[in-house]
Amino acid sequence: MTIYKSRFADVPLTDLTVTQRVFAGIDPAMTILVDGPSGRGMTGAQFVSAVQSLAGGLTAQGFGAGQTVALMAPNIPEYCVVFHASAWAGGTVTTINPTYTAHEVNHQLRDAGADLLVTVPMFAETAREGAKGTGVRQIVVIGEAPDGMVALSDMMGEAMTEQAPVDVAEHVVALPYSSGTTGLPKGVMLTHRNLVVNIDQCLEPADLQPGEMTAAFLPFFHIYGLQILQNVYLAAGGGLVTMPRFDLALYLDIIQTYRTPRLWIVPPVALALAQHPAVEGVDFSHVVQVNSAAAPLGADVAEAMGARLGTSATQGYGMTELSPASHVSPGGMGRRGASGVTISNTECRIVDPETWADLPQGQDGELWVRGPQVMKGYLNNPEATANTIVEGGWLRTGDIGHFDEDGYLYLTDRLKELIKVKGFQVAPAELEAELLTHPDIADAAVIGVPDADAGEVPLAFVVPRAGAAEPTLDTVQGYLENRLAHYKQVHKLKVVTEIPKSASGKILRRLLRDQEGV
Repeated sequence: MTIYKSRFADVPLTDLTVTQRVFAGIDPAMTILVDGPSGRGMTGAQFVSAVQSLAGGLTAQGFGAGQTVALMAPNIPEYCVVFHASAWAGGTVTTINPTYTAHEVNHQLRDAGADLLVTVPMFAETAREGAKGTGVRQIVVIGEAPDGMVALSDMMGEAMTEQAPVDVAEHVVALPYSSGTTGLPKGVMLTHRNLVVNIDQCLEPADLQPGEMTAAFLPFFHIYGLQILQNVYLAAGGGLVTMPRFDLALYLDIIQTYRTPRLWIVPPVALALAQHPAVEGVDFSHVVQVNSAAAPLGADVAEAMGARLGTSATQGYGMTELSPASHVSPGGMGRRGASGVTISNTECRIVDPETWADLPQGQDGELWVRGPQVMKGYLNNPEATANTIVEGGWLRTGDIGHFDEDGYLYLTDRLKELIKVKGFQVAPAELEAELLTHPDIADAAVIGVPDADAGEVPLAFVVPRAGAAEPTLDTVQGYLENRLAHYKQVHKLKVVTEIPKSASGKILRRLLRDQEGV
């Protein structure tokens, strides 16, 4: 068995909760959270006070230990308060994409067993509709609350100065949703220990300095934004300038105003930084590193961006099930086309996906990862858990790649079925299930195809129902518009007479990808 180990020192496994770990790094006098559009700030002391007051209020109203809080909001300072207050009170937080439709919100609320839903005024009506028929007993709004809802300010209570008792190795504190390697989105159970150790694993090779600020447009509902930005930065004594959505002009203004040493981006933003005329004349002299993740970044784009900004462009690798990081490229240690090197306390293997035999160095196979950041499992889905975490505690990533002689990881293909649209997961099975509810569609299959702007977009093959009108891209898009978030939308459509039924979903999609030459 060939095991690739980390070059970094191991970090200790502590008994701290994620909020205790974050609190330990905070400077009370520093403004650690700034709302980018308005400039409204929150000091470390104000953050701790708000977290403890909200935790006390949640507990007093029965939303503390053992309860699940659904958080559906854009990146604003209060997002961090709600997440850590729920954790401090001993609860679980399931993070929901605020651009979800009521249909998608309803599914996640049901599956996660949510008791409380927190949102913002813009998404209040979607929250109201999505909460129907679920276990949600109250909807809380950050800001002015519509009728029948409660303002977050009214949820504040007597400060809860001590963390609610939890078993850090077993208690699920975060429940983001991921498709994993196959099938529909599933609740990923991440414990306090998962999050805390991954914070420390990320900080071990990093050079983050106390007081360092960065622009936070990567959504906090996604594990990349939740951990690598929110929790890692706050635990390191840094701070965040939050952006509810990506806006290039505001992003460039934040970079210059706060002299941010590090930028955390996704490939579409790398492309903008490499090519957009608005970047001309911007002072990037203070930027020492630009790190891209969530989807593979082409080496040519990385080099063009790095050259234009005058700094190193590096990649990292991870997935929700890894809390999320397993590979990083520390400043000055990046390598063309590589996704970094293995982080502390982590082991990797490259395995033949069919035989599970270990492959020699340099040969492509499925990446398997083992370490304390590996998820507890998928919520209420032991079969999917057993298919993903196999004997010995190895997590099958579903990504194909190899290591070079210096331990750098290169990803070359994807065994898993999901489609990555601007870094966001789109599960073919979820899209197929929705297409099959269309009255004019008898059968459907979905694959991802390359796209210059998004990385990939969904292509749907559909079989018309007998006697029905032939579906068109416009009619299918109109049908899906209110059922799925915009990034899951079908971008291309092919009408076919049949979809082979002799193959499994994974093999079928491989055949269709081969047919399309992708």
